[in-house]
Amino acid sequence: MDGVDDSARRREADAPSSPVARFSADEALPLDAGVSIGPWQIAYQSYGTLNADKSNAILLCHALTGDQHAANDSPVTGKPGWWTTLVGPGKPVDTDRFFVICANVLGGCMGTTGPANTDPATGLPYALDLPLVTIGDMVRAQARLIDRLGIETLFAVVGGSMGGMQVLDWASRYPDRVFAAVPIATGARHSSQNIAFHEVGRQAIMADPDWRGGRYIAEGLRPRKGLAVARMAAHITYMSEQALHRKFGRNLQDRPQISFGFDADFQIESYLRHQGMSFVDRFDANSYLYVTRAMDYFDLAADHGGVLAKAFAGSRTRFCVVSFTSDWLFPTRESRTVVHALNAAAANVSFVEVETDRGHDAFLLDEPELFRTVRGFLTGAANARGIAPPAGAV
Repeated sequence: MDGVDDSARRREADAPSSPVARFSADEALPLDAGVSIGPWQIAYQSYGTLNADKSNAILLCHALTGDQHAANDSPVTGKPGWWTTLVGPGKPVDTDRFFVICANVLGGCMGTTGPANTDPATGLPYALDLPLVTIGDMVRAQARLIDRLGIETLFAVVGGSMGGMQVLDWASRYPDRVFAAVPIATGARHSSQNIAFHEVGRQAIMADPDWRGGRYIAEGLRPRKGLAVARMAAHITYMSEQALHRKFGRNLQDRPQISFGFDADFQIESYLRHQGMSFVDRFDANSYLYVTRAMDYFDLAADHGGVLAKAFAGSRTRFCVVSFTSDWLFPTRESRTVVHALNAAAANVSFVEVETDRGHDAFLLDEPELFRTVRGFLTGAANARGIAPPAGAV
């Protein structure tokens, strides 16, 4: 039985439980695909208070299956936000000091225009009629939101994984609008291995008979099994072999011996099935197709004549690049490539490789070295920019 009401999920697409900035057809958004969309909208959450000179704004960029609810309970699942470890009063991204904004990405399913949103031309969900979007399109949409909020320059842009791609694109596309940038567990392009995993997920969704060529919402269906398999395959890449072994090993699931069948004999099988089915409750299958494709297309060097350093030429942004030793989805060498390009562009950059066996998902977990790194970098950058510390801070 589905754990989330379909009508509630649909309402979040068109009328989200968060602030939303709406743009008319006259404010159409040009896309890298060579077309424009309009009218369109972008949903967001904010935390903390914008100071008088609007110098303390931080934009959080979410990962593949995240949303704008970084530090508040999700209106769909009721669960805490995805970055409550890092964001909040007194935390490394301190909402007592900073005004924090997090927007659902273009192509998403939580209020920003995506395939689940209603196409005003037809009255039906866009489905695959929505043009494909890129990381650059997501960033341009976010810039429109920041303009609407009356903020000229962001103090910092922070994000992990796909969010880190957005951070890099922000710093390259709008260097004069980003004082500090924190790309975590990410890279300047998607590897062929990562594209391969995404293709497996997309094919699983499209092979589900309930996908209906992408028109499943209009037909009152959802490709639940295909989306669950896509999530299962992806989730394996978020964990390290060490973490999987430590957590599950070859332990059996609620049984004394193997069943000689195809039920979930092993704990890891049960865990992956749970991850797949719980994901189906909160995410749109077509959005998964669109957002994974945006990651696949990302190649920052290709946009600058094949030379990554040119993406950051003349940048005055302060960078703090973070990787994790056991991350095989975006291994440390990907971060080092970014750091070398930043050094070649004479940018201000620091780099930290966090020792952990938790894999790619470490950026979402309780990692003290990550917290110390982000807190120290943002505190130093804030002091350099003259952003007052919170009242009572020593």
